Amino acid sequence: MAADTTAIRAGEELNAAALLDYLRGKVEGVDSTLEVQQFPGGHSNLTYLLHTRSREYVLRRAPLGPVAPKAHDMAREYRVLHALHPHFAETPAVYHLCEDPSIIGSTFFLMERRCGIVLRDRVPEPLSSIPGFPALTSQAFVDCLVRLHSVDVSREPLRSLGKPEGYVERQVRGWTDRWHRARTEDSPEMERVIEWLGRRIPPSAETALIHNDYKLDNVMLAAEPAGRIEAVLDWEMATLGDPLSDLGLTLCYWCWAAAPQAEGITRQSGWYTRDDLVHRYAQRTGRDLRHLGYYEVLGVFKLAVIIQQIYRRFHIGQTRDERFRHFDQRVRRLVSLAAELVAAHPPENT
Repeated sequence: MAADTTAIRAGEELNAAALLDYLRGKVEGVDSTLEVQQFPGGHSNLTYLLHTRSREYVLRRAPLGPVAPKAHDMAREYRVLHALHPHFAETPAVYHLCEDPSIIGSTFFLMERRCGIVLRDRVPEPLSSIPGFPALTSQAFVDCLVRLHSVDVSREPLRSLGKPEGYVERQVRGWTDRWHRARTEDSPEMERVIEWLGRRIPPSAETALIHNDYKLDNVMLAAEPAGRIEAVLDWEMATLGDPLSDLGLTLCYWCWAAAPQAEGITRQSGWYTRDDLVHRYAQRTGRDLRHLGYYEVLGVFKLAVIIQQIYRRFHIGQTRDERFRHFDQRVRRLVSLAAELVAAHPPENT
């Protein structure tokens, strides 16, 4: 078993025989054997490692059971990766898309297997012993986002990956609809956040290719040299839109180093603070960040909706994954954080 994979979770098995029969002759290296393992990370889409006699592939598919409309669109993620790979080195190559659900129960695609380290709850050896590793990785993390936002999206096929006009307004409207369909309890506090977001939409900014879930555990680090990003993962929500919405969401995941209630790797010594992160992004891009506070509220709001969608699947029995049992508590904390950020935001016309 590979070091970064695990035994397949109960209920999430693939029909390896049907998969082998389908892929034979379509994908290089698939002949008479196929071994399947599972990557343990992630809370929505399912990701597997396929071993053939001569190659390794990564398989991505949507979660089991019914999913929200337009969510977990594996065909779209495949097309994003296919369009972006020639222009952004951190994008894995893709090899095959299958939209026939009769093979493994859903649309899936195969992509390149990249090897590296994904940081989740700790920094493992040998990375933890590298002098200045937190600062090197913080810098690389920001600079990778800057490179993504500098990709020229004026030509096909990248130009067709989204409709940037009215992007933020559509985000507020679309995620509000997702919230109302996924909620399992009333939340007047969330309704006030939604009202504020709709009323305070900033002027349109420039257009960029945005990842829409850019966080530390969605990047893969090279074992060496220190501070090199090997790959950026999970492109399901990538589109064309306002680059500050990417930065705002990233800030939702990046801890304040001095906050005693914060958890996660980035609150430890040596990592960039959120101010450091913002400063480097502004320095490298020259973008006007005066409305960044709005995008941070939008990011917390979207994150709350995403986790609520996952929790609802557990709540109504569409998944038995015990990791999701207490996600309702995470949603409440995020809603409270969004409300606090709204309250701290300067009033209109000041």
